[in-house]
Amino acid sequence: MLDFNIRGENIEVTPAIREHVEKKVQKLERYFTEGANATANVNLKVYNDRQTKVEVTIPMKNLTLRAEERHEDMYAAVDLIVDKLERQIRKYKTRVNRKFREREGVANFFNSVSKSDDQNVQTEEDHEFSVVRTKQFDLKPMDQDEAILQMNMLGHNFFIFTDAESDGTHIVYKRRDGRYGLIETN
Repeated sequence: MLDFNIRGENIEVTPAIREHVEKKVQKLERYFTEGANATANVNLKVYNDRQTKVEVTIPMKNLTLRAEERHEDMYAAVDLIVDKLERQIRKYKTRVNRKFREREGVANFFNSVSKSDDQNVQTEEDHEFSVVRTKQFDLKPMDQDEAILQMNMLGHNFFIFTDAESDGTHIVYKRRDGRYGLIETN
C-alpha cells in the first residue's frame, strides 16, 4: 500500500493536484505484492518560466524507484512519470525473474506482469546492462574538495575516493544543476 508525502515548491498543493497525483501513482500498486508498504515522496516545483518539475521517489526495502519529469503542464508531467516508473518496474522485474528466480529479494515486491510486457522489456534491457570495460585502481585518501578537483581534471561526472578523515569509501558526483553531490558509504 502506498502512502503519500506530497510537497510543493513555489506552488500550493491543492486538493485537485493531490487527488490527481495519488490517483495516477496508485496505479503502480498493481505491481506490488500485498505486504509491500511504501511511501511515495512527490515533489512538485514551478520555475519562473512556468516550467514544472515533478519528482517521485518510492524507497522500498531492496529497491528505490525514482523518476523526474519537466513539462509545461504539471498534470502531463505526472502522467509521464507514472509511465517511466512502470517501465522501470517491468525492467527490474524481468531482470530479477530471469537471473534470480530461486532467490528472495526484489522479486517479492512485484506481482506478475504479462509475458508480453516482459518480452518487450527483455529485448530493450539486454543491451542496456552489458559491461563493456572494467577498470581497477587504488583509492587514494583525500578530502571531498580534492576529489572534486580530481573528477573535474579527469572530465568525469563522478569520482570514487577514500575519505582521509573517516577512512570510508565515498563518491562525489556532478549534478544536473552544475553543483556537486556526495555519497557516503557505511
